[in-house]
Amino acid sequence: MTKCLKDYFPMIREREEVVEEIQKEKICYKKFLSWPEEQQEEFLDICTGVKGLKLLYDGFFKEVMNPEYDPLRLSDFLSCLLNQKVKVIRVIPTDSTRLANESALLAMDIVVELEDGSIANVEMQRIGYMFPGQRSACYSADLLLRQYKRVRGNKKDFDYRNVKNVYTIVLFEKSPKSFHGYPETYYHFFEQKSDTGLQMELLQKYLFISLDIFRENQHNKESNSKREAWLTLFSSDDPDTIMKLLEKYPVFRDIYREGYQICLNIEKVMEMFSEELYILDRNTEKYMFEEMQKELNEMREEYEEKQNELVEVRGNLEETRNSLEEAQNNLAETQNSLEEAQNNLEETQNNLAEMNEKYDQSIRNTVEILRDMGLHDQEIISKLSVKYQLAENQIKKYLYDI
Repeated sequence: MTKCLKDYFPMIREREEVVEEIQKEKICYKKFLSWPEEQQEEFLDICTGVKGLKLLYDGFFKEVMNPEYDPLRLSDFLSCLLNQKVKVIRVIPTDSTRLANESALLAMDIVVELEDGSIANVEMQRIGYMFPGQRSACYSADLLLRQYKRVRGNKKDFDYRNVKNVYTIVLFEKSPKSFHGYPETYYHFFEQKSDTGLQMELLQKYLFISLDIFRENQHNKESNSKREAWLTLFSSDDPDTIMKLLEKYPVFRDIYREGYQICLNIEKVMEMFSEELYILDRNTEKYMFEEMQKELNEMREEYEEKQNELVEVRGNLEETRNSLEEAQNNLAETQNSLEEAQNNLEETQNNLAEMNEKYDQSIRNTVEILRDMGLHDQEIISKLSVKYQLAENQIKKYLYDI
């Protein structure tokens, strides 16, 4: 017979029982009906074991991972994430660690002090915001300043060695676009280092975990490490995956059992679920706004770039127009010169034709005169040669003067 989560946790109720209890309480039933049908079904699936628990929801996480109830759980979880042995000693209030209107945008947010005095801020975002690095740096700086003020106020002989590391750990249910450029990597650890090799403790550390990329890489795979097991516990709602995990890591059964104990209080778990729906709506709204703002900024930058290109094109066009006008003026001037030269040539040709006509007539007249004088042809030719030479010199002089 196929097992289900109810076989592990008998307190899980049937769907009819849960619906009946919701309908008994008017406030609960009114709230239930206000949810979209998809959210109604998801809520019933969680309460009845059809799906696994959403342990990273703030209400669940702070109950099952509260170090006051079981100090080893959160310590083990953070030790696996940070690859070092840490021990949580207390939870620190988070009221002043978030900028205005941002605390409601987190699905889970907890700040704890570790045994060595270090501080760890663990949060889960349903949808990763833009600028995750800048955002996390601001919160890290706030926590570091809080620690500095507290330590300095408690120690008369204060020195900066008393200020310890601050860890900012962010888990994304849906990670920002930039993280998907590394589809094989879900674990990103950042710390400040020198480019020269000089060693210096700069205190602020950052860890970003993409649960969506983790799930994609872990699809149909078993967890090979305690870290992977923890992340599977918190990110998967597939019953078969959860049951395999509980078989391999029985220590997680108590966590799930406590989660289903919370589900027995319908009013409390509905309040928790309503808060998560509100967070999701705010996340989605803010995400869409940031995406639209980003798109608007990109369009504005593109518009300004096109404007600059247009100004440059206009400048080039004006320069080309000026060059064209100058060329046209030169062409007109050249054309006028050619027309003038053509007129001069025609005038010269007419003058030469006239001179040739006069020369021919003069030759004919000379020949008749010489014949009347009784000269022989040879003598006539001799006389004409002299006259021809004089005429030729006259034409050359005319052409030279032109």
